[in-house]
Amino acid sequence: MEIKQLRKDAAAILKAALRAADPSAAVEAALRARRDLDKYERIFVVGAGKAGGTMARAAEKILGKRISSGIVNVKDGDSAKTKLIELVPCGHPLPDERGAVGAMRIAALCAQAGKKDLVLCLISGGASALMPAPAAGISLAEKQETTRLLLACGATIHELNAVRKHISTLKGGQLARLAAPAHVVSLILSDVVGDDLDVIGSGPTAPDGSTFSSALAVLDKFHLRDKVPASVRERLEAAEHETPKSGDPLFRRVGNHIVGSNQKSLEAALGKAKEKGYRSLILASTIEGETRDVARLHAAIARQIREHGQPLKAPACVISGGETTVTIRGTGKGGRNQEFALAAALDIAGLNNVLVLSAGTDGTDGPTDAAGALADGQTISRSLLDARQALHSNASYDFFEPLNDLIITGSTGTNVMDLHLVMVG
Repeated sequence: MEIKQLRKDAAAILKAALRAADPSAAVEAALRARRDLDKYERIFVVGAGKAGGTMARAAEKILGKRISSGIVNVKDGDSAKTKLIELVPCGHPLPDERGAVGAMRIAALCAQAGKKDLVLCLISGGASALMPAPAAGISLAEKQETTRLLLACGATIHELNAVRKHISTLKGGQLARLAAPAHVVSLILSDVVGDDLDVIGSGPTAPDGSTFSSALAVLDKFHLRDKVPASVRERLEAAEHETPKSGDPLFRRVGNHIVGSNQKSLEAALGKAKEKGYRSLILASTIEGETRDVARLHAAIARQIREHGQPLKAPACVISGGETTVTIRGTGKGGRNQEFALAAALDIAGLNNVLVLSAGTDGTDGPTDAAGALADGQTISRSLLDARQALHSNASYDFFEPLNDLIITGSTGTNVMDLHLVMVG
């Protein structure tokens, strides 16, 4: 299998992974399986996320006019169309005023729900930023600045959410508390390593495993306690009005259900790779760490296959998923998946018929229009740019664009973290 065929097959494998993460099919199946929907006097639909529009449209298809009202915050550019559920476009990854207004309207809708009502909550990746309801005494601008500082330091999603939940009014189980005594059912598309319910979307309907103390520990880890806005620091240090924890009676009327995940997408990718004739394996769905370090490990696997036939003999496809982090060092344009491909390109340079692909399943990688990028053994030699300088400046988009090696999918309507492929022909 030569490089042209590898590229063609990589595209097919990525497509299969995205199809397996289709939130429409997942939501429809989950709602059709329920036999108790007719017992509720009213059904309210709320939520947020990059897949919010697609999930809301699927909920409408199944529930129809049984929906009394609904508001879902979605990312700018979401093209889904709904009739009964209002979709509110918002900023991401940094929250904006539209998201804050939408979040407060969601809070007000939840507060209307009574004991005989159902609040259906649709959560997918990006919900944390798309549903920003700052806690009392904290402005949206101050919450934005806190988020920006944490992202710039390379904080993990777990660390970021521990802080955001404690400067918010809906996150960390607080939406469920607001909706009580209504029944709450959350359908969740997981974009979090390990599928932790209290981390996905900052867990608006899940018991919160983090505390004010652990949020402060995150700030201290990155030396941010004295850099975040004073209102944020003071709220965390005061430690009042803790988020609801496991064992709280309110969760007896709450059900959280994961309907899509990275693992399901990896399994679909595995099936397609085998269908294409590759000896294949799933390395892990829980890949984390600094992007360029993880990329170099994947490049080392490619080299081991090429030179020694281990852990698989060629033609081979090693599949992994998760969510890495980028520590911003420069001012270039790019995203973690493009940086993954660029770091890998340096280490596979000169290898014949070797390809590395990295893509975000939501179709958006960082503040760019690309989902990711792919690299092969000739990427470095084909480029007129200095790859090491581009990596140092976090300018992966500018590196891959002239090579036509950016992966452009457009918005996929889903988000189950990232997919990495190591392919050896």
